[in-house]
Amino acid sequence: MNSAVILVVDDEDGIRTTISDILSDEGYQVHTAANASEARATYTATSPDMILLDIWMPDIDGITLLKQWTDSGELRCPVIIMSGHGNIETAVEATRLGAVDYIEKPLSLKQLLRTVEAALEDASRDASLSSIAVGLGTGLETLGGKGAAIAAAREQAEQIAQHIAPVLITGESGSGRALFAKYIHAHSNRAGQPFIEVSGAEVSDVNAAELLIGIETSQGLQDGLFGQALGGTLFINEMQELGAKGQALLLNLVEQSAYMRLGHTLAEPADIRVIAAVGTYTGSALRADLLAAVAASQLKVPALREYHADVPELLRASLERLAEKESLEFRYFSMAAQNRLRNYPWPGNLRELNSLVLRLLLAGGKQEIALEEIESLLSAMLNNEEPLVKQNLLDLPMREAREQFERVYLQQQLALSGGKVGQMAKRVGMERTHLYRKLRTLGIDFRRTDNDD
Repeated sequence: MNSAVILVVDDEDGIRTTISDILSDEGYQVHTAANASEARATYTATSPDMILLDIWMPDIDGITLLKQWTDSGELRCPVIIMSGHGNIETAVEATRLGAVDYIEKPLSLKQLLRTVEAALEDASRDASLSSIAVGLGTGLETLGGKGAAIAAAREQAEQIAQHIAPVLITGESGSGRALFAKYIHAHSNRAGQPFIEVSGAEVSDVNAAELLIGIETSQGLQDGLFGQALGGTLFINEMQELGAKGQALLLNLVEQSAYMRLGHTLAEPADIRVIAAVGTYTGSALRADLLAAVAASQLKVPALREYHADVPELLRASLERLAEKESLEFRYFSMAAQNRLRNYPWPGNLRELNSLVLRLLLAGGKQEIALEEIESLLSAMLNNEEPLVKQNLLDLPMREAREQFERVYLQQQLALSGGKVGQMAKRVGMERTHLYRKLRTLGIDFRRTDNDD
């Protein structure tokens, strides 16, 4: 995107000229401004694709200018803040007001170009999804993150979106399986068509035909979910919860690409892309042929602990989204609090992260969320009265039930031990070597937090 228009705002003539020359050599169209007044005029006249904004200027500082643009709704492009005298509070405030990144002076040529390119690419991707996201509900923005695991899952989802074969999405509870289903739909050529979602638990043997195929009312025949999804995507979340009749109807739809509509005597073609999601354990009630039929393409959603370096970014995004949605006072995490949560194992994944953020916003208090507040909240969460494993383990085969209990139990113990395997071994009464082996077998990531050796 080297034809992009960039506005450089800085009161130092030498810096403006240097940045302008560098970006112009890369093919960008560059405009400059020496103060806030010039910046406003140039922004209106040129409609730039990006702004590089200095903080310290003679008339109005960059943070105030950014706030004015944001409050007025005029800001329609990414902003990168520049400063030689910044601090973490300045960076947090700039990000809260809409800046996408923050770079320090003296500027590194390589860092400048890399930051500009990344921000423009992100803005381009967001623009392409903005019209698609309307009507899909909340969630597309939560698929952020730069970690290898989440980036690979996003890339795989985009590849899967290019065809119409059924998709099976797996992953732990709270990891974002439904969000990935929406992401696949949004990147497909069906993006403008219906996205119909239903939980398997809603479809019992009693209501399966009525809910999926339709019902006759006093106003006439009313389409079920199959009819509502024609031309688009049908997403069955927690497919393992489907009753036998619902499974049979879904299998027929997937295998025949057709179903018998109400008032008809013959099955009719049904252009429906089916996406199904199941938890880590599907249980014995799910038909093997249905599972195989929807697994033409498979996507495993990574657990949050697999891209833990992105936790600070996800926390910030959640804070901004929930504060606005719930009309709550904005707060921000101290560095110590961010580091603690970065090293927390997140057994509940993204759902737990958003729940924690909402609790903190509802609690109110000082604008900065300190480490002590985080420790107190985590302790309360880990010692509440909810059952350790919410699923009825008696419904599972013994091996799966044991593995599920062990995974949740050890994740909680790891959290209670501050992520330190040595301390955890003492808590659970296991020899450390055996504990390491067990953690690896269960897929529990302990390496980033095991700093007690």
